[in-house]
Amino acid sequence: MTDYTLRPIGHVASPLTDRSAAPRQPDEGAPDAWLVLDEDYLPALVGLTPGTDVLLLTWLDRADRTTLTVRPRGDAGRPLTGVFATRAPDRPNPIGLHTVHLLTVTGPRLHVRNLEAIDGTPILDIKPLLTPNR
Repeated sequence: MTDYTLRPIGHVASPLTDRSAAPRQPDEGAPDAWLVLDEDYLPALVGLTPGTDVLLLTWLDRADRTTLTVRPRGDAGRPLTGVFATRAPDRPNPIGLHTVHLLTVTGPRLHVRNLEAIDGTPILDIKPLLTPNR
Protein backbone atom coordinates (compact mmCIF):
# COMPACT_ATOMS: atom_id res chain seq x y z
CA MET A 1 0.00 0.00 0.00
CA THR A 2 1.06 3.58 -0.57
CA ASP A 3 1.68 5.87 2.39
CA TYR A 4 0.43 9.43 2.27
CA THR A 5 1.76 12.35 4.22
CA LEU A 6 -0.63 14.82 5.84
CA ARG A 7 0.56 18.04 7.43
CA PRO A 8 -1.62 19.78 10.00
CA ILE A 9 -2.46 23.39 9.18
CA GLY A 10 -3.23 24.23 12.80
CA HIS A 11 -4.97 22.94 15.91
CA VAL A 12 -8.22 23.21 17.83
CA ALA A 13 -8.30 25.40 20.95
CA SER A 14 -11.27 24.18 22.99
CA PRO A 15 -12.44 24.02 26.58
CA LEU A 16 -12.89 20.27 25.98
CA THR A 17 -9.79 18.51 27.30
CA ASP A 18 -11.04 15.05 28.28
CA ARG A 19 -12.07 12.73 25.45
CA SER A 20 -14.44 10.75 27.65
CA ALA A 21 -16.32 13.91 28.66
CA ALA A 22 -16.60 15.35 25.14
CA PRO A 23 -20.01 15.26 23.44
CA ARG A 24 -20.31 12.59 20.74
CA GLN A 25 -22.03 14.91 18.27
CA PRO A 26 -22.02 18.72 17.91
CA ASP A 27 -25.73 19.04 18.79
CA GLU A 28 -25.14 17.33 22.14
CA GLY A 29 -23.62 20.33 23.90
CA ALA A 30 -20.45 20.94 21.89
CA PRO A 31 -18.97 24.31 22.87
CA ASP A 32 -17.64 27.15 20.80
CA ALA A 33 -13.95 26.74 20.00
CA TRP A 34 -11.11 28.35 18.07
CA LEU A 35 -9.34 27.00 15.02
CA VAL A 36 -5.77 28.24 15.34
CA LEU A 37 -3.98 28.06 12.00
CA ASP A 38 -0.32 28.45 11.20
CA GLU A 39 0.38 32.01 9.98
CA ASP A 40 1.57 30.57 6.64
CA TYR A 41 -2.06 29.77 5.80
CA LEU A 42 -3.45 33.31 6.19
CA PRO A 43 -3.86 33.72 2.40
CA ALA A 44 -5.97 30.54 2.33
CA LEU A 45 -8.57 32.23 4.57
CA VAL A 46 -9.42 34.95 2.06
CA GLY A 47 -13.12 34.66 1.25
CA LEU A 48 -14.18 32.91 4.46
CA THR A 49 -16.85 35.04 6.08
CA PRO A 50 -18.52 34.92 9.48
CA GLY A 51 -21.99 33.43 9.37
CA THR A 52 -21.11 30.59 7.01
CA ASP A 53 -20.88 26.88 7.68
CA VAL A 54 -17.68 25.03 6.89
CA LEU A 55 -16.51 21.43 6.89
CA LEU A 56 -13.56 20.92 9.18
CA LEU A 57 -11.31 17.90 8.75
CA THR A 58 -9.23 16.95 11.76
CA TRP A 59 -6.83 14.18 12.69
CA LEU A 60 -8.14 12.41 15.78
CA ASP A 61 -4.65 11.98 17.18
CA ARG A 62 -5.73 10.17 20.36
CA ALA A 63 -7.71 7.50 18.48
CA ASP A 64 -7.00 3.77 18.55
CA ARG A 65 -6.16 2.94 14.93
CA THR A 66 -6.50 -0.83 15.49
CA THR A 67 -10.24 -0.65 16.25
CA LEU A 68 -12.41 -2.14 13.49
CA THR A 69 -15.70 -2.75 15.33
CA VAL A 70 -17.50 -0.86 18.09
CA ARG A 71 -20.73 -0.93 20.00
CA PRO A 72 -22.35 2.36 18.88
CA ARG A 73 -22.27 5.01 21.59
CA GLY A 74 -20.48 2.51 23.85
CA ASP A 75 -23.83 0.82 24.54
CA ALA A 76 -23.23 -2.84 25.47
CA GLY A 77 -26.80 -3.62 24.37
CA ARG A 78 -26.05 -2.70 20.78
CA PRO A 79 -24.48 -5.18 18.35
CA LEU A 80 -20.88 -4.89 17.24
CA THR A 81 -20.78 -2.64 14.19
CA GLY A 82 -17.94 -1.95 11.76
CA VAL A 83 -16.38 1.47 12.27
CA PHE A 84 -17.09 2.40 8.64
CA ALA A 85 -20.80 2.25 9.51
CA THR A 86 -20.33 4.60 12.49
CA ARG A 87 -18.84 7.97 13.37
CA ALA A 88 -16.62 6.41 16.04
CA PRO A 89 -13.32 8.27 16.54
CA ASP A 90 -11.35 5.03 16.82
CA ARG A 91 -10.72 3.76 13.27
CA PRO A 92 -7.85 2.88 10.90
CA ASN A 93 -7.49 6.45 9.61
CA PRO A 94 -8.95 8.68 12.32
CA ILE A 95 -10.08 11.61 10.20
CA GLY A 96 -12.63 13.75 11.98
CA LEU A 97 -15.37 15.40 9.92
CA HIS A 98 -17.15 18.32 11.56
CA THR A 99 -19.68 20.85 10.27
CA VAL A 100 -19.13 24.08 12.19
CA HIS A 101 -20.58 27.58 12.02
CA LEU A 102 -18.02 30.35 11.52
CA LEU A 103 -18.50 33.16 14.04
CA THR A 104 -15.43 35.33 13.46
CA VAL A 105 -12.15 35.37 11.57
CA THR A 106 -9.35 37.14 13.42
CA GLY A 107 -6.05 36.76 11.60
CA PRO A 108 -5.17 33.05 11.63
CA ARG A 109 -7.84 32.30 14.27
CA LEU A 110 -11.39 31.23 13.44
CA HIS A 111 -14.02 31.23 16.16
CA VAL A 112 -16.55 28.44 15.50
CA ARG A 113 -19.74 27.14 17.06
CA ASN A 114 -20.53 23.52 18.00
CA LEU A 115 -17.18 21.73 17.73
CA GLU A 116 -16.89 18.45 19.63
CA ALA A 117 -13.14 18.05 18.98
CA ILE A 118 -10.90 18.22 22.02
CA ASP A 119 -8.21 20.79 22.72
CA GLY A 120 -5.06 20.32 20.66
CA THR A 121 -6.68 18.23 17.91
CA PRO A 122 -4.70 18.77 14.67
CA ILE A 123 -6.57 20.47 11.81
CA LEU A 124 -6.08 18.99 8.34
CA ASP A 125 -8.32 21.16 6.14
CA ILE A 126 -11.27 23.55 6.00
CA LYS A 127 -13.80 23.52 3.17
CA PRO A 128 -16.95 25.54 2.53
CA LEU A 129 -20.18 23.66 3.03
CA LEU A 130 -21.96 23.79 -0.30
CA THR A 131 -25.72 23.58 -0.45
CA PRO A 132 -27.71 22.91 -3.62
CA ASN A 133 -29.22 25.93 -5.34
CA ARG A 134 -32.91 26.15 -4.65
